[in-house]
Amino acid sequence: MTLDAVELMAAAIEEGEKARYHAPPNPWVGALVVGPDGRVLAQGHTQVPGEAHAEIDALRRAGERARGATLVVTLEPCAHQGRTGPCTEAIIAAGIERVIVGVVDPDARVAGRGVARLREAGLEVTLDVAAPAVREQLGAYLWHRATGRPYVVAKVAATLDGAVAMADGTSQWITGEAARRDAHVLRAQSQAIVVGAGTVRADDPRLTARLGDIVLEPLRVVLGHAPATARVRPCLEHQGDLGALLDDLGQMDVVQVLVEGGPRTVSAFLDARLVNRVVWYAAPAFAGSRETTGALAGLTTPTLGDLRRGRLVGVRQIGDDIRMDVEI
Repeated sequence: MTLDAVELMAAAIEEGEKARYHAPPNPWVGALVVGPDGRVLAQGHTQVPGEAHAEIDALRRAGERARGATLVVTLEPCAHQGRTGPCTEAIIAAGIERVIVGVVDPDARVAGRGVARLREAGLEVTLDVAAPAVREQLGAYLWHRATGRPYVVAKVAATLDGAVAMADGTSQWITGEAARRDAHVLRAQSQAIVVGAGTVRADDPRLTARLGDIVLEPLRVVLGHAPATARVRPCLEHQGDLGALLDDLGQMDVVQVLVEGGPRTVSAFLDARLVNRVVWYAAPAFAGSRETTGALAGLTTPTLGDLRRGRLVGVRQIGDDIRMDVEI
């Protein structure tokens, strides 16, 4: 069975997802080498920083079969010398005749230069194939390269009416085990996790990403001071302007940051309009507002015109709970 360009790009996106946890600060790119008959000859994805980019991984797997073939890649190939050599030169040397690209790379070192180099060498280049789907997958990377700041995801786990703690202060666990496992995927996709010092004192979280037998340790960031015995240590402590914190994290190659709690911390990021996406886990339970703690207890909205409106981009059931993704 042969596939058209959009179907091939969908397969490249799926391949790129294999690199989501280990590729940053590089993009988690997927690439396919496709024969003249439209059949996939080889596929590859970004390796750990300093090792092969997706294009090189796919070309190595294809070997001599790459000559005269088409390369499908989610992100524009690089044309500069970084930790590895320019992908464009390897593509040209491999004898690839056509390159299909999802989106252009906004990184200042690339930004159209890869496409220009390939065309200069006589290769046919097609741009913006399945671009919305690629931008969704690489959204955090594209934001980081365009702004210098990490993409900010705020995570909330609450009752259906928005409570995160009951009148007596109890809060674990409101959502079910499946939703909590999914939240660990969010942690694994992030290079830093931000919590308030109050959450550290109350819950003493580890803030690791636990995916079965795999345990990942993003940078832990505490707004305020973490006790000397806190399990988040070693951590980065920060006081003051949140925008300055994001500037610092961006320079530290943090591509995505997860703001995990508590209510005042999430509210502060929303109030400063620094959140790109809210991931809201809602349990089918009701707590009421009397003496309970709301998920956004620190956020005030003087009038209807001040609502922080977003765009619902995903809704799915996870166990007994609902996950809603909202772009702000």
